[in-house]
Amino acid sequence: MCPVLQALLSVICTGFRSRLSLQLEVVALRHQLSVYQRSSNRPRIQPGDRALWTWLARHWSGWRDVLIFVQPATVLAWQRRRFCKHWARISQHGSPGRPAIRVEVRELIRKISRANPGWGSPRIVGELAKLGIEVAKSTVEKYRIRPNTSPSPTWRAFLKHHLTECVSMDFFTVPTIHFKVLFVLVVLSHHRRQVIHCNVTENPTAQWTGQQMVEAFPWESPPKYLLRDRDAIYGEAFRRRVASLGLEQVLSAPRSPWQNPYVERVIGTLRRECFDHVIVVNASHARRILTDYLHYYHRWRTHLSLAMDSPDSRPVQPPDRGAVVEFSEVDGLHHHYERVAA
Repeated sequence: MCPVLQALLSVICTGFRSRLSLQLEVVALRHQLSVYQRSSNRPRIQPGDRALWTWLARHWSGWRDVLIFVQPATVLAWQRRRFCKHWARISQHGSPGRPAIRVEVRELIRKISRANPGWGSPRIVGELAKLGIEVAKSTVEKYRIRPNTSPSPTWRAFLKHHLTECVSMDFFTVPTIHFKVLFVLVVLSHHRRQVIHCNVTENPTAQWTGQQMVEAFPWESPPKYLLRDRDAIYGEAFRRRVASLGLEQVLSAPRSPWQNPYVERVIGTLRRECFDHVIVVNASHARRILTDYLHYYHRWRTHLSLAMDSPDSRPVQPPDRGAVVEFSEVDGLHHHYERVAA
């Protein structure tokens, strides 16, 4: 459309507009003209310009039609920025945050939490409230002393306290020179990692396994708990034998050998340190090797879980006992060392 025609149409339209609207349009156009006059390349916006157009956008609905030097979204962004700065000035009056906690209250929180490691923050808040001290739970969380260890007994502590009441059992296999498979039964006492019974057979049955449990505890009362897996070999005959001994069976989850770790670790030791280095002829040969190794295992082999002691509590020999002498064990497979006087 021709610019002249546009100008004529705008003049005609002004006759139908209110005087206030015309005055606001004049102010807006004159202001933009002054902005361009004081700028060389691009408009240089000052805080007063932003305040004027923010006011126009709030009180005049036609401000977008005459806006040229910036986008309408820019004016709206100016208003949001002014809103944030306004409330930031209001919120900065006075000291920010909560009132400071007195030093005496902080030290009391630390003292209570140190003396009562099992107390949580809500209980400390309640105790302070009974003393006339009102504090928030977050304040107690900030100043309390947290213990390095768990306030409740851990699973490790639970097992340690019940080691004397637990035994575990499991089978492992050993191949022979004649391509047969022998089954080795191990019954382990958790307290001192002692193998209290072991035996070898070619055909394990529930009756045979139950009889081995009777032989494991011939004269003394057995522990309270027996840990085992869910192998089908532990049939009805085995369960009756174990129940007659007063043992309570604790079954691990299916395919979860990690739930019976002590006997699994001992079986791994028997494989790595004994049967992986010999060729087994038959069951009698396996029993002899197993007996020799367990003699070494109980009397001489040190264990990390026993503070580097052996299951049969090996005494410390001072240097004045004599020179160190090497002794062969398990047909030279292992050795132990003692001090012998000259």
